[in-house]
Amino acid sequence: MVTVPLQQSSAASPDLSQADLSQADLSEADRSQIDSSVANETISQHVSWPMRNTDGVRIEWKKLPADFELPDDPVDNLAQPALAAALTDSLNQAGLVSDTGFTMTNYGLCADLNGHTVVKAPDWAYVDRITVPREDIVRSYTPYLEGDTPCIVIEFLSETPGGEYSVKPTHPPGKWYFYEAVLKVPYYVLFEPTSGDLEVYSFQEGIVHKNVIMENNGRYWIESMQLFLGVWQGDRQDRSGYWLRWWDKDDNLLLWGFEKAEQEAQRAEQAENDVEKLREQLRAAGIEPDV
Repeated sequence: MVTVPLQQSSAASPDLSQADLSQADLSEADRSQIDSSVANETISQHVSWPMRNTDGVRIEWKKLPADFELPDDPVDNLAQPALAAALTDSLNQAGLVSDTGFTMTNYGLCADLNGHTVVKAPDWAYVDRITVPREDIVRSYTPYLEGDTPCIVIEFLSETPGGEYSVKPTHPPGKWYFYEAVLKVPYYVLFEPTSGDLEVYSFQEGIVHKNVIMENNGRYWIESMQLFLGVWQGDRQDRSGYWLRWWDKDDNLLLWGFEKAEQEAQRAEQAENDVEKLREQLRAAGIEPDV
């Protein structure tokens, strides 16, 4: 067990209309800023929220108790399994999942807050380094105790509210609060697969999660992954629509397995065509090719 002493934690919300937050939990300065924002009805997309003071939170990194019953709820978005598998597939094809890394989907991320076991199950996340045998994290994963905090957490939005924007600090805490103030995940991504809308936030000390500015190529640079993340429209398996995809630093799309197989088949066919063309040229010159 790893224990973090009582500390001042922070959280922020990009959209107060969706945040599950009582003003009783805020400082006077925070209440003033929120009141002002609500009065103006809109909040700047790139506003930098100040660190929000809360009561002391004792964070303990404990392994999930063996008798803790994990929820077996259906996924909020029916496209979630396919979207998650696609993100992992291209990383595996490119050989970018480290020997000590793993991807997770609907899998328990754990922490103990003030004596309460808290488990969140992100739609997709990547951890680059674990420090325990893989058989120890079959059921759940506790950052800092069993390895690094995730490099990135991705949630797929649906019509059913899932608390992705919630900064509620009291038990059970909101997802935004948990990923930002507790786990301090470097990148938090929200993707709406029906419309293709994508929001990318990065964690910065003293500023908390803040909008990442889209690059000129229309994608977002994810420093912790050393990759671009963006929206791509097309078909995979039996789904047609918007997908989240990875590009490398040189703006090359990371291929899925079937795309890589198709590309290799095309190369093999082109190579065979080139050989046949050479044979024809040799025959035209009166030379019978050996192959």
